Amino acid sequence: MTICRRRLLGAVAMGAAGLALPRVFGSDVAQAAPLDLAASGIGRERFDSILLPQARAALDRHGRMIANRDVIGLVDFSAPSGTARFSLFDIAADRVISTHLVAHGSGSDPANSGWVERLSNRPGSNASCAGAFLTGPTYYGKHGRSRRLIGLDPNNDMAASRAIVIHAARYVDPGLAAAQGRVGRSQGCFAVSAAEIDTVLKVLGPDRLLYAVK
Repeated sequence: MTICRRRLLGAVAMGAAGLALPRVFGSDVAQAAPLDLAASGIGRERFDSILLPQARAALDRHGRMIANRDVIGLVDFSAPSGTARFSLFDIAADRVISTHLVAHGSGSDPANSGWVERLSNRPGSNASCAGAFLTGPTYYGKHGRSRRLIGLDPNNDMAASRAIVIHAARYVDPGLAAAQGRVGRSQGCFAVSAAEIDTVLKVLGPDRLLYAVK
């Protein structure tokens, strides 16, 4: 990532987080509305030219594993944690349904800067990992209702054994993002706000693709 882009995204996180996050347009895919990704910290050009093509390729590559191909989740770990870098995307309608804050692992950001510095598939690293994930069933754990994930690529195939899941966390909050330009860190899980977890788990149901990239 260039210094200019990092500074720009950092400014977005500090200046717009409280106003723009989270952006949700209903839990039903049929009611999805167009979304300006510029406010999310990702950027339309990067989303269209990098994230979406890579996610579509992953969907084709792992097609036999992914039974439900109507909705996918995309996470851009090149954006700071204070921006809505987790997008839910309607494949059929070719549009973003909603964007959400999402935490990264403390092992990916040792200095707690809000930026992912490294990714790891290693157990005990407390780092985030990228690649294609298959969404599994929900369960109730210490963070409440959560969704299991199965890593489908060599760089994330330890995700299930590392208990990398989607769960809610108090440290993922729009107010916190607005105040300090970042949210808290997880142990490698995709942690979202408690206010958004039900929407995320409903829209990104089981047997779907979650794709993360940096």
